Amino acid sequence: MNFKIEARDAQSKARAGIINTAHGIIQTPIFMPVGTVASVKGVHQHELKDDIKARIILGNTYHLYLRPGLPILKQARGLHRFMGWDKPILTDSGGYQVYSLATQRKLTEEGVKFASHINGAKHLFTPENTIDTQRIIGADIMMALDECTPYPCSYEYAQKSMGLTHRWLDRCCVRADETEGLYGYEQTLFPIVQGSTYKDLRMQSAEYIASKNREGNAIGGLSVGEPHEVMYEMTELVCNILPQDKPRYLMGVGTPVNILESIALGVDMMDCVMPTRNARNGMLFTSKGIMNMKNEKWKDDFSPIDPDGTSYVDKAYSKAYLRHLFVAGERLAGQIASIHNLAFYLWLVTEARNKIVENTFNAWKNKMVKELAVRL
Repeated sequence: MNFKIEARDAQSKARAGIINTAHGIIQTPIFMPVGTVASVKGVHQHELKDDIKARIILGNTYHLYLRPGLPILKQARGLHRFMGWDKPILTDSGGYQVYSLATQRKLTEEGVKFASHINGAKHLFTPENTIDTQRIIGADIMMALDECTPYPCSYEYAQKSMGLTHRWLDRCCVRADETEGLYGYEQTLFPIVQGSTYKDLRMQSAEYIASKNREGNAIGGLSVGEPHEVMYEMTELVCNILPQDKPRYLMGVGTPVNILESIALGVDMMDCVMPTRNARNGMLFTSKGIMNMKNEKWKDDFSPIDPDGTSYVDKAYSKAYLRHLFVAGERLAGQIASIHNLAFYLWLVTEARNKIVENTFNAWKNKMVKELAVRL
């Protein structure tokens, strides 16, 4: 993998770049739809490529490890072939799922012991076997095992957790460097910055991660309940330390406003379940604001879902029809809404890239963040 910056915005820290991977080029800034269990919920792969214009998706190591399991993925020769997706894939290491299973896991220096949410069976993730697992999955970009700290947490807890994450990273790097991809192409490893919301810890962690000189870096432990202003403050602090010539991945972010503000701080890659999760509950994101499609106000509105939208569903179906589907409990409602939201997110980062190249990003961003938050 390699990364090249093509343009910078003069009024912010936003930049437009290109990431080359074994499965294709990724233009940045980029949003990655989340395909937790080898599926972006409610969306066909051809819709991801042709209508949504996704250029990379995220897979979940914890969930894929449990189902379909490593023997099946290895027999299929990796996740790309298993799910019929020929573009890049990034896998997380399972660290966030470990965080979310706080009552069902135990952290040790060796790794993390956890109980499966499916059947309660006991498992162990170590820095070494999470790299081995991601080798079998075949992701283009692998993540180092880390602990995602809760918010709020004490300084002592954040410091201890950060130290453990750094020691695990050392072991991940050794394992990644002593092994190779299983399917004839290279995979790359991203370390993850931690440190909760403590400035000195974030700086220490960013400096440690930068010292590893990997091909890219991630920022974890944010978007876990802290105020948005704090998330931006920590992101800016870390981006000022992480290498300029490496892609920066802000994990688990976020709303359209979060995405634009993060791009302005120097972030290149983002992911979040919000576009599809909120879509299944009737929330649509548009360039004019946010729509709750279950509201009665759309009952007899026969205009297109989003006249300015970029997906075929935006013009093919009316607001009244989509509301009817939600009220009737039809699964098609979530599918249509998911396609719209994902297409909007990909349009948003593509438009951000265009504005960076034109050197008009900051003014456009300031205008957009006001409109994006409006409740229609």
